[in-house]
Amino acid sequence: VQLQASGGGSVQDGDSLTLSCTASGDSFSNYMMAWFRQAPGKEREFVGAIQWSGNWPYYGDSVKGRFTISRDNAKNTVYLQMNSLKPEDTAVYYCAAARAGRLVVSAEYDYWGQGTQVTVSS
Repeated sequence: VQLQASGGGSVQDGDSLTLSCTASGDSFSNYMMAWFRQAPGKEREFVGAIQWSGNWPYYGDSVKGRFTISRDNAKNTVYLQMNSLKPEDTAVYYCAAARAGRLVVSAEYDYWGQGTQVTVSS
């Protein structure tokens, strides 16, 4: 599976941004999809994940209530809608795919996109 993330950019505190990740190479609906992020000097952090059906999205504590993960299996795409962005959300955001495993554990994911930079200024 090849993953291509897009939609990053530079925004102001409180703004919104939507990231997209499009998959190719295998049946997208076979995979659970997730977003992780990594800020300079920090470990990779779980942001959100969604099962193949689109049900039961799950979020990291730092983004709950502000970010929404969704997927469109017909378009082979997973989205991350980010609202009320804060400077601490600044990071490179990665999409990832796995057939099964623990949602929040990055090592469980088999495929990764190249990352897209999100910068939030105060």
